[in-house]
Amino acid sequence: MKTIKILAFALLVSFSTITMYSQETKSNKPTIIFVHGIWADGSSFSNQIVALQAKGYPVISVQNPVTSLADDVAATKRAITQAKGDVILVGHSWGGFVITQAGNDPKVKGLVYVAALVPDLGETLPSLSAQGPAVTLSNYLEPVDGFLYLSKEGVKTVFAQDLKEKEQNLIFATQTPAAQGVFADKSGIPAWKTKPSWYILAKSDKAISPDLERFMAKRANAKTTEIEASHVVMLSHPTEVLKIIEEAATAKK
Repeated sequence: MKTIKILAFALLVSFSTITMYSQETKSNKPTIIFVHGIWADGSSFSNQIVALQAKGYPVISVQNPVTSLADDVAATKRAITQAKGDVILVGHSWGGFVITQAGNDPKVKGLVYVAALVPDLGETLPSLSAQGPAVTLSNYLEPVDGFLYLSKEGVKTVFAQDLKEKEQNLIFATQTPAAQGVFADKSGIPAWKTKPSWYILAKSDKAISPDLERFMAKRANAKTTEIEASHVVMLSHPTEVLKIIEEAATAKK
């Protein structure tokens, strides 16, 4: 009987150790912080958020005010402070400007750019865009009280042309407009010069030229994946985007 009790106790200790190790391993996963672009919002990455949460990743999706680069960086820094442990930043479009600055935080271990702008020191959105072929996005902007909205036709034509109409309508309804002043904001010291970076290039992007995306990805020495998709590649190709995010999250630091 004494032997049986000893064996039972040993099994209980072993089970508890395994459980604790499993919980510790789960908690050691980095927090994935999503940073949306202009004319989008934090739900843009809803597919990836649900999938990552199911796999035990802590996830935060920032709601950028898009009132200035400094304001958006501050919002992302609050999310980084909130996160426990290491962080992977994922930025879409204008969100690339934001993670390029916020990524200098020591908790950030990697940057994932999704059809995003990747500025160098002193560059603005217009000066960076000028380094690639022109796009027609500006033809679809609607100014309202100092902010720029994207028209419904713009969403369907140059922003999300590979989505279904109901999805396009949702983007139009939930978009975050840009304060006109953000286009003059200059980028600071770029985190991609010291942090590992990944780039998801949208080959049918009509909001940012794919040629410009290739230029930026190469300049940042980012591991690049090209996908036949519109600007909102995370919505039209959620599984492929998720795969790259997980690759960044599990990369050896």
